Amino acid sequence: MANTLDRRAFGRLLAMSLASTATPVLPAWAQAKKRNVVLGHTGITWPARDAAAAAGARRGGGPPPPPDSALNETIFKDISSLGFSGLELFDWQINGLESQGVLSGFVESYKLPLVSSYTSINLTDPAQRGTTIAAAVAVGKILKKYGGRTIVIGPSGRVGGPSYNYNDHKQNIVATLNELGKAITDLGLIAALHQHTGTAVETRDETYATMEAVDTRVVKFGPDIGQLQKGGVDPVAVVKNFLPVVQHMHFKDWVGDPSMAGYCALGLGKVDLVGVLDLMEGRKLGGMIMVELDGGGEMPYTARAAAQTAHDWLVKNGVAMKA
Repeated sequence: MANTLDRRAFGRLLAMSLASTATPVLPAWAQAKKRNVVLGHTGITWPARDAAAAAGARRGGGPPPPPDSALNETIFKDISSLGFSGLELFDWQINGLESQGVLSGFVESYKLPLVSSYTSINLTDPAQRGTTIAAAVAVGKILKKYGGRTIVIGPSGRVGGPSYNYNDHKQNIVATLNELGKAITDLGLIAALHQHTGTAVETRDETYATMEAVDTRVVKFGPDIGQLQKGGVDPVAVVKNFLPVVQHMHFKDWVGDPSMAGYCALGLGKVDLVGVLDLMEGRKLGGMIMVELDGGGEMPYTARAAAQTAHDWLVKNGVAMKA
């Protein structure tokens, strides 16, 4: 039976999670254990565009508005103040904030490294290969200016929708990933494939087939453990199987509630978060482990509250946050 929580129940869980930070719930040996892992946070939980302008653009069929500088500064401020070690933004955010001339000021003011860009890549259309790789390299150059390390490869959609057949596109997917990986590696950054629901690389079998076929000297793996759980796959097993090439990660929990695409703040869901952290213990990554929670829709808590819950869960489980 599906495990669903309404808004009131979700609120109770959140309150219990926040309250538990005042009283240790782990045994003494676990309380004393300090983990050798570093975690950042993605910006997806926070709004980044003016909502009214975005809605108007959707209704009119026009392009989405640029990132709102004030909203994006809040992302930097919240994540930095909670002691996370880095930030990941979408490519359109990075491009927009750079063109507005505010990105450098945010990075410097909040002492928050811009570690990674979630970059959309057309993997299935060879005619778009040159254009999509050039766009990734362009945002990579901006990222590198601020000490960034990783281009997170967000695959394009499933061509034909329900009739999508991965094997029909595998050759193009692998060829594009290898060419992109080489271009990003030549730039001095890491290219990490991020399997994602609703995209050309979605399922367990598609993920394994892709990672087993690409040149892992230039294409690394950046799994989303919440999305793996949502797809009925054991995230610990997948991370363990590909551990040598896991160079980035979206560290995410999933509960199956209707809000936030079923995801939830850390510690409130079903993902074996501790098991994943155990695997990542002491590993030096080209990218970073990024806490993530999809925003939008009916969120039962604010972005700041969700990040605070993640912070508190991490501290309880031995992760040292920045002062």
